[in-house]
Amino acid sequence: MVDLARELKVAMSTGKVVLGSRQTIKAILRGEAKAVVIAANAPAWIKNDVEYYAKLAQIPVIVYPGSSWELGAACGKPFKVSTLAIIDPGESTILELARG
Repeated sequence: MVDLARELKVAMSTGKVVLGSRQTIKAILRGEAKAVVIAANAPAWIKNDVEYYAKLAQIPVIVYPGSSWELGAACGKPFKVSTLAIIDPGESTILELARG
């Protein structure tokens, strides 16, 4: 079993990740995002928008089981993160989680 929080840390340090719903949607629309992570407690309108655009672009969506505070902490940030887009996974295997 691959640990999502650990893979997020690896992706943040070795790859390229954009944080926030607006940046995530922009990355999806540009075709840059490889996968999207949404916090379990993300506001419904953010979750619906991001899932809609991800579905149109056929990008996998991972729901992070913790809150947006916990997702921010997993990314090493001292603030809430409701969504993020994986642009380059780096050395992480987070895309395997997205496909599985």
